[in-house]
Amino acid sequence: MTFSITTDHETLLENDKRQLHGLHHPNSHKNPLIVERAEGVWLHGTDGRTVLDGMAGLWNVNIGYGNQELPDVARDQMQKLAYTSGFVGVTNPPSIELAAKLAGMAHPTLNTVYFSSGGSEANETAFKTVFYYWRRMGKPQKRKIISRYQAYHGITLAAASATGVEAYWKAFGLPLDGFVHIPNPNTYRYRGDVKDGETIGQAAARALEEAILREGPETVAAFIAEPVQGAGGLVVPPDDYFPLVRQICDKYDVLIIVDEVICGFGRTGTMFGLDHWDLRPDLLSFAKGITSGYLPLGGTLISDQIREVILSASPEETWMHGFTYSGHAAACAVGLANLAIIERKNLVENARQMGERLLSGLNRLRDEFPMVDNVRGNGLLCGVEIVKDRSTREADNAKAVAVSNAAMANGLRSRAVGGNTLAFSPSLAITADEVDQIIDRLGSALDAVG
Repeated sequence: MTFSITTDHETLLENDKRQLHGLHHPNSHKNPLIVERAEGVWLHGTDGRTVLDGMAGLWNVNIGYGNQELPDVARDQMQKLAYTSGFVGVTNPPSIELAAKLAGMAHPTLNTVYFSSGGSEANETAFKTVFYYWRRMGKPQKRKIISRYQAYHGITLAAASATGVEAYWKAFGLPLDGFVHIPNPNTYRYRGDVKDGETIGQAAARALEEAILREGPETVAAFIAEPVQGAGGLVVPPDDYFPLVRQICDKYDVLIIVDEVICGFGRTGTMFGLDHWDLRPDLLSFAKGITSGYLPLGGTLISDQIREVILSASPEETWMHGFTYSGHAAACAVGLANLAIIERKNLVENARQMGERLLSGLNRLRDEFPMVDNVRGNGLLCGVEIVKDRSTREADNAKAVAVSNAAMANGLRSRAVGGNTLAFSPSLAITADEVDQIIDRLGSALDAVG
C-alpha cells in the first residue's frame, strides 16, 4: 500500500470537520462515533466504544458487518473488470447475471431491471419511466405522483418531493409541483377522516381514491408506497389496505410504484415487503439490502407491459435515461454473492423469527415503562412510540431523542424517526442473544431517562 489512514481519534475528529454529513446540523455531530471496524452487529470506534448497531447502518447491512466473502468477490471482479459503461451497446457479465437473478423474484410480472447506485436514483428512474410510459400511451397529461405523509422515497429533487416528511422540504422549497400527499394507514394515529363502519385501511384507501378524483384521473400518473414505511415512523399497514389500493389504481388507470428500498431482500421476514399482501406493482425500486451496503447499488424493476412500450419505441422516442454507474460490474458481482449468502444462510427466515423475538421483548418494555406505546413491525423492521400519555397518545419527541441518546451511551444504536418512534432494523443474521441485548440495553436507557 502507498497510503495509510490514521486511527488517531483526535486527528480524525478534527479532520472530520471538513465534510458535511447527511441531515447536517453541527449541534448533532459533536461527538460522532468514528467506526474503525465492525463485525456481525457490532461497531468498534476509534475512541474504544463498542456499539450494537440496532439499525444495520441505514436499514441496509442485511448480512451483517465483516463478511469476508463479499470483499473477495469485489477484489476478484475488480481485477478482471471493475467498471465499464452500461449505456446501450456495452454490458458486462455480472450485471447480466444479476438482472437474470432478479427477474421474477419480486413478482412474476417484473422481469426487467435498470440498475442505479442507490434508492433515490431508483425512484427518480421510476418517476421518469412513468412519465415516459404515459407519453408513449398518448396521455402526456398524466404527470402527478401521489405519495403519503411520513413516506420516505429519497433525497434528490423528485424523490424528496415524493417523500412525505416536511422536514425534508422546508430548507429547499419543496415539494415540486405535481406531487400530492395523502394520509397513510397508521392505525395508531391516522391523520384522515374515518367514516362509520370503516377500518383504517378502508379509510386510507378511500383517501387515495378521493385524491385521484380531486386531481383528475387523467392527470395522475402513479401512486408510490413503501410496504412498511421506515424513516417516517415505522408505519405497518393493516391487511385490508394494499388489496384496496390495487383495486383503486386499476379502476383509474394509475400505476403503482412499490418502494422496497428498505423492505427488500428479507428485512420484513419475507424476501420483499409486498409478499405480506400479495401486492402486484407496476414498478419496484430497490437498493440497500441488495448488497448489504458493501458496495452502492440500486435499481428499478419494471413490468413486462412497460418494458414492451420501451422496446417498441421509434428512434425518436428513445428512453433517454441513464447513469454513469448503472450496471457497475463489481457492485453487481457483490449483489449476486450477497443474495446467495441470504439464501444459503436462510436469513429471511431468521429475520422472521428474530423479529418475533424482538417484538416480544419490546412489548415487555411497554408493560414496564408507561412512556412506551404502540409496538409494531414486520420481521426485523420494528418500532415503538415514546409518548407523554398513553390515553391521549401525545407524542414525546424530545424524550424519544433522549432515549436514543441514552441507548447510544449504553452501547446500542437506535434511531428516533417520525418524531417519537424508536426504530430498530438490525442485521438479518442477528442472534437470539443479541436481540435480548437490544432489549436489555434499551430497557436501561428507558430507566435512565425516566
